Amino acid sequence: MQTILGHAHLSTTTDIYLVEDEEQVIARVQEYLADVKERAALPPASPATGYEASDLDVLFGGERG
Repeated sequence: MQTILGHAHLSTTTDIYLVEDEEQVIARVQEYLADVKERAALPPASPATGYEASDLDVLFGGERG
């Protein structure tokens, strides 16, 4: 990004383009964590046709519901 924008110093790029409002960051983190919690409460999706749940468990290292 620094090269594309022609900035001599990375700090110029980060100071201009990577500045976030603290409240916005906190709100997005809270939204993300709420979404993760909500998805964790859902039952696991059924495997697509042609796949065995036990094979997916081996592949991804877990048990499906």
